[in-house]
Amino acid sequence: MAYLDPYTVPLTASTAAHLLRRATFGPTQQEITDFTGKTATQAVDTLFANVAYRASPPPPVEMEELRTDSGEPFLDKPFNDIRTFIYFGYIQYWWIGLMTEQNGHPSVLEKLTAFWQNHFVTANREVNDYRFTDRYLRFLRTNALGNFRDLVIGITKDPSMLIFQNGNENTKQSPNENYGRELQELFTVGQKDFAGNHNYTEQDVKEAAQVLTGWQVTNHMVPGSTSFGTVFNPDRHDTLNKVFSAKYNNTTIVGRSGESAGDAELGDLVTMLLSHPETPKFICRKLYRWYVNPNVTQEIENQVIIPLAAFFASPGNNYAITPVLKKLLTSTIFFDNRNIGAIVKSPAEFAIGMFRFFNQSVPDITTEYGPFRTMMNFLNLTMTAMQINFLNQPTVFGSLPYYQTGYSKNWINGTTLGLRAGTSDALVYPYLEIKPGYKLGIEILNRLTSIQPNFSDVTGTPAITSEQVLAEFSKNLFATELSQTQKNFLIDAIMMMNSSPRTTWIREWDAYRAAPTDPAKQNMILWRCQTLLKYMLRMAEYQLF
Repeated sequence: MAYLDPYTVPLTASTAAHLLRRATFGPTQQEITDFTGKTATQAVDTLFANVAYRASPPPPVEMEELRTDSGEPFLDKPFNDIRTFIYFGYIQYWWIGLMTEQNGHPSVLEKLTAFWQNHFVTANREVNDYRFTDRYLRFLRTNALGNFRDLVIGITKDPSMLIFQNGNENTKQSPNENYGRELQELFTVGQKDFAGNHNYTEQDVKEAAQVLTGWQVTNHMVPGSTSFGTVFNPDRHDTLNKVFSAKYNNTTIVGRSGESAGDAELGDLVTMLLSHPETPKFICRKLYRWYVNPNVTQEIENQVIIPLAAFFASPGNNYAITPVLKKLLTSTIFFDNRNIGAIVKSPAEFAIGMFRFFNQSVPDITTEYGPFRTMMNFLNLTMTAMQINFLNQPTVFGSLPYYQTGYSKNWINGTTLGLRAGTSDALVYPYLEIKPGYKLGIEILNRLTSIQPNFSDVTGTPAITSEQVLAEFSKNLFATELSQTQKNFLIDAIMMMNSSPRTTWIREWDAYRAAPTDPAKQNMILWRCQTLLKYMLRMAEYQLF
């Protein structure tokens, strides 16, 4: 087969769910229904078109109740050095809220922005200015679907990146090589090609550092400051020619002077980096690992990465990101059975995906900022404990499992398994009050009532069976279908505890139907279903997606 040929089979619920799990942070049941029957091209076009619905959401606000400025945006106010850590947290909550909300218009934007945030890494713990982190995030969201060249140029001058990678300290008298190295190793050409050969030399790092001299940030962490940004200082810039190695065909970047020197040499540098034959392959390899499968074999390198990279860098595409991602998400290889259930869920896909799958309503940040903070704080703390901390990555490589040997398998260990279990238990056994009348959790009785015909007609309408209960709870939950043996085990050993026949469920359910307000009868149904759901979610925690 031609691996990048369009997948033409109409989407089933299973393949629609697969696409939504990979392209977003997880689907709702309604989204799966809406995408079932579409072609892959129609579905992916919808995911891109829906970006417009949340391209410019309301800004983060002060979320502490009882303050005089509660509910007000804070990014347009003078820098508050006392609340810098708190405001950074609110920016995290704002973005996690966008990932989690269910607005009926699922899009690729937040998942792709998360990809770029794990690629062009900065960390707020080093930057320490919430305004810088906010601008960095907004730059990535705005340019995530645009052109890779613009991304590289923009991120190089980004205030957050200049602080994080010491570019602010890079001068002709004292060149700092940090960003010159990471620009090549992590952001463009990659350290080595697929065969293990180095893509650049130490001299290339030194020359790149010289090209990048002179850039500075303004008003970093200055209390009361009302503006900030990036400036180029010609007096700090090395005006000599920069000569690169044979890895770049011995390219010379002509040294310039004056106000325009920084942009001119940066443009030449990025042109040289994008002309390196390994740059498009490095980026396409990372996109494949993020969206399709972390295991890139020689077959995949030859049949997917190389042709996709050729398209990415072709004159007709010229490093545009959207056409490349569309080609990948609509490809035959994306929907190949070997790639369904091939990735361990990151904490984000796990936690955010569970909230979305079980329709945990996200409070409105502008009118319910307190409840919004409560929910997002729970999600953020949960994900951080499980090794993912958005906008505060632990290393320049991003989150550890995205670069360690074994890739996504490193999300799972003895500690994180327990934490995953605790997260799903919070939905099965509701305890966290988001606001009065709304506890985080799955409405088990409501879901069962919805599939029971004529709920109150106990004598005239047969009760739903244990098999129907299992089907309701497992609908679209797993990436791969449960076997009959697994289904039997879940009903007989877990739901019925190996102590009662399945007919016992019918008797207990009918008793509840006859007296739905009786606490004892409610509790019996809840006990069985919570036990079943708890075990099923454990299975989903361990299963690949």
